[in-house]
Amino acid sequence: MPDPVARDAAEEASALSHPAVAPDSTASYGAHPDQVVDFHAPRGRHDRVPLVVVLHGGAWRAPYDRRHVSPFADHLARRGFAVASVEYRRGAGLPAPRGTDPAAGRWPETFDDVAAALDALPALAAAHLPQADPRRTVVTGHSAGGHLALWAAARHVLPAGSPWRLPEPPELRGVVALAPIAHFERAVELDVCGGAVTQLLGGEGDFKERAASADPAVLLPTGIATTVVQGREDIVVPLPVAEAYAEAAARAGEMVGLTVLDDVGHFPLIDPAADACAVVAEEIAQLAW
Repeated sequence: MPDPVARDAAEEASALSHPAVAPDSTASYGAHPDQVVDFHAPRGRHDRVPLVVVLHGGAWRAPYDRRHVSPFADHLARRGFAVASVEYRRGAGLPAPRGTDPAAGRWPETFDDVAAALDALPALAAAHLPQADPRRTVVTGHSAGGHLALWAAARHVLPAGSPWRLPEPPELRGVVALAPIAHFERAVELDVCGGAVTQLLGGEGDFKERAASADPAVLLPTGIATTVVQGREDIVVPLPVAEAYAEAAARAGEMVGLTVLDDVGHFPLIDPAADACAVVAEEIAQLAW
């Protein structure tokens, strides 16, 4: 039986071995340097095509930015999608109090940015990706970005008074969340990404109150088609997190698709060289076209 840690390291090395792919254009949705969107035009298409919004992972920590998913964004563009890869403010570069990892996320800036970017995208895409059809938008994200993708689709069910709440559901064809940190209670139990969930919400003191506006597992049902793609061998965000989210959705009266890939860990989902990445593209296509 392969060593799970060695396997994960090899899969991560493969996913991150691809050179960053320069976007066709970049636009700002705010004044902060991280408030930008990279646009990748569809390759070989001249008609109107679906828009795929990509939210990168990295445990909401500053060292991980959108460049590591640019090969994945390019992979989708080569399959005929218009792609918008969103950057957002992550945790400070200083180590978190409990260890050597940088702090995860900023409250409320991480959520401010995702909300602002999604709200700005129709106008930005019209200017920078004229082939994109915003009426056929699918949001996808990996790991922490998968959490943000689920959250972006749930803003209309946020608690009353939330600054991010939408008056009606966002105009989305659906969400494809890749190994998402989708159920905060289960993720904390499993110490996913070294306490990243608790750090994202600003510590244990504010956890319960803030989770009510941030945890996809309590922001249900959304009424928006949702698929979770998960590697069975994932040791970064283990399968029980996705299963807990799907179970929470079912209790809320909503069916969430859960595609579990055998012999796949965390990183092949965004690795253009991996078969799992082709499965992800197909899941997106099923919602978008």
